[in-house]
Amino acid sequence: MTAVKIVKITGSAEESWQAAAEEAFREASKTIDDISGVEVEDWTADVEDGEISEYRATVEVAFPVHDQQRQ
Repeated sequence: MTAVKIVKITGSAEESWQAAAEEAFREASKTIDDISGVEVEDWTADVEDGEISEYRATVEVAFPVHDQQRQ
């Protein structure tokens, strides 16, 4: 059985919610190895002058917990 750790990350983008979710994944993958899944938890946005100015996606990133032998 594999244990899985889940962390929550928020990404942002000016283009779309999809771009914000992809940004969250890209940033997480810089420091997390073996990401096995991403689940979008929440979509939000900032509005200025009646237009969306920034999209945000909060995602949960799942990755396996690796056994490390103690020396």
